[in-house]
Amino acid sequence: MTFSHPVKLKPGDTIGILGGGQLGRMLAMAAARLGLRCQVFSPDPDSPAFDVVLNATCAEYADVEALELFANDVDVITYEFENVPAAAAMILAARRPVLPNRKILETTQDRLAEKDFVKRLGVGTADYADVSSAVQLRAAISRIGLPAVIKTRRFGYDGKGQTIIRDGDDPDQVWKDLATKSAILEGFIPFEREISVIAARSADGRVECFDVTENEHRDHILKFSHAPADISDALAAQARGIAEKIASALDYIGVLAVEMFVVASAAGPKVLVNEIAPRVHNSGHWTLDGASISQFEQHIRAIAGWPLGKPVRHGPVTMTNLIGDDINDYEQWLTVPGATVHLYGKGPPRPGRKMGHVTQVGALPPKIA
Repeated sequence: MTFSHPVKLKPGDTIGILGGGQLGRMLAMAAARLGLRCQVFSPDPDSPAFDVVLNATCAEYADVEALELFANDVDVITYEFENVPAAAAMILAARRPVLPNRKILETTQDRLAEKDFVKRLGVGTADYADVSSAVQLRAAISRIGLPAVIKTRRFGYDGKGQTIIRDGDDPDQVWKDLATKSAILEGFIPFEREISVIAARSADGRVECFDVTENEHRDHILKFSHAPADISDALAAQARGIAEKIASALDYIGVLAVEMFVVASAAGPKVLVNEIAPRVHNSGHWTLDGASISQFEQHIRAIAGWPLGKPVRHGPVTMTNLIGDDINDYEQWLTVPGATVHLYGKGPPRPGRKMGHVTQVGALPPKIA
């Protein structure tokens, strides 16, 4: 059974958030400004989201009793990461509305299912193939060509669970090193730039998209986001249209991100979908200070059954992620005119860990590596 009553929260009601990372933290802070309470469920006792809520549940996602008690304390449930265990989502959905709908996770948790979904919508992606053995990997390479990217079908993020295969690499060894039973091979895209669209969709089907964001990665982790992206108005409209089409086809409620590549073609630049993230997204952090409404508030409004806001960007915006030891230099950012510093309250820095971010509104600033 799935709880299916329409959601209409009022100030003072409580939102349950699955996951206690920085996204959950910022969702809870956005909800508090609107007079809504949040309770966070996370197995990590050091979850930074715990610091900003009155009530938290520290338990494993397999703890049925803890899940049931959590559901009893909240009015609607959402999540800050897409790898919510299916069994946990099912238990919760029988007791309270879970938004976005848990069935969407069946598509977005599996890279092959996600690619098939996008393809059925008539939206372009890289060539891809299902791979479940070294033999199938060789056959896929023969069809798609090299270079190519092999990815685990599930539980990959920030470059984890994937590797590039180039001429001369041994497919048998690549398959062994990936250590999975199910993967997807994708053709390597010689892209001009990486972009993303943050879209919010309400229960009545209204969709609001933020301006297209251009993203730069370091070691497979997002380092800089710039809004607006340096693309034509026509291409930006195409990208926003794709995000709206995806959100509508999923019957989505909340905020999602669609990551895309801009590639050259005979007819001019076009976009291909890379991945869908069914949640608020790192590339949308610029909206906290650079727009009239943030991605976090849009998500809270959508799942609360409240009207969405119309995002208005305040000017050119750059978001810089503070990754690992970058956090040790936070004081230099406090002296930069126009910079807003967000620190996540995490423990000791380690390589690849997102510790905070900085937004700068106005003329695009020089990058600080």
